[in-house]
Amino acid sequence: MGLDYQLVLWNKHKKTYDKVILIGMLLYIILFASITLVFNSETSIETLVIRAFGTLAILMLHIILIIGPMARLNTRFLPLLYNRRHLGVSMFIAALIHGGFSIFQFHALGDVNPIYSLFTSNMDYDSLTNFPFQVLGFFALLILFAMASTSHDFYLANLSAKIWKRLHMLVYIAYTLIIFHVFLGAFQQETSLFTIVAMCLGFLIITGLHIITGIKEVTIDKQQGTYGDPNWLKVCDIDEIEEDRAKIFTVNNERVAIFKYEDKLSAIHNVCKHQGGPLGEGKIIDGCITCPWHGYQYLPSNGQSPPPFTEKVAIYELKIIGSDVYIKPKALAEGTEVIPINISK
Repeated sequence: MGLDYQLVLWNKHKKTYDKVILIGMLLYIILFASITLVFNSETSIETLVIRAFGTLAILMLHIILIIGPMARLNTRFLPLLYNRRHLGVSMFIAALIHGGFSIFQFHALGDVNPIYSLFTSNMDYDSLTNFPFQVLGFFALLILFAMASTSHDFYLANLSAKIWKRLHMLVYIAYTLIIFHVFLGAFQQETSLFTIVAMCLGFLIITGLHIITGIKEVTIDKQQGTYGDPNWLKVCDIDEIEEDRAKIFTVNNERVAIFKYEDKLSAIHNVCKHQGGPLGEGKIIDGCITCPWHGYQYLPSNGQSPPPFTEKVAIYELKIIGSDVYIKPKALAEGTEVIPINISK
């Protein structure tokens, strides 16, 4: 977490993350160019740049869309999720180079405005086989630009987490536009079986991972607990909760995370105020509940972020009967102080 807004606040992990991205991009471009020149030495520099950066952007977009569900399924992928926005901005730069060179090569050498030419050089908008596929790529690039330009926490805080999240969910619309952009381009310019198969495989992987993650989410929502008392909901046995970890339950249609730490129990609302991360999938670090997505922290006894931060989440009352954990379904106001349950007593 950072209190002051800076253009980029690099730490050791972010520097490593960005170095890996840069090296990976350079290696891909070199490898792509080498293979292309070996098998097609007559390829022009412009065409080489367009194809290299276009395929690089598509590959990076698939990785970006895979990281989310993979991190929900396996915590080892969380370091990739932590600074995923850096990967997103890098992917946009690759897409921008692809789009810029494409517009220059196909639309900037005449006496018509290149953007106007993009929309008017092919007017077969009612044709499936000859649809102007470059227009689809252009709109996808606009969406990626909107996402990259608002990726900083400054925009997240000022737009509100809900609006910011909705804006960045447009990545799926951009992905759909890119799929059609690639498929139509492959059919109209040069039928490439490899391109079609690769895009289909990527789509199936992304779709499959999101479906599996969705099934996991449904399983969590089914963990409702049972009422032994009108005011208290029995949710689990103490031993079902790992030390410094949480177990997630659905209470009054809201997900609640019950954490065990230092021989105590506390329950807070599961949704992080930063980007809606699942707090219950995080752990206790330095006495604070730490969101697994971006490291935002909350005190387990009151749901407040430690000073000077001001984020708050709702907190719930707990009690223990024997080894059974009970929760009062009605949430207390955000920031309310609740004495943690002492397990040993």
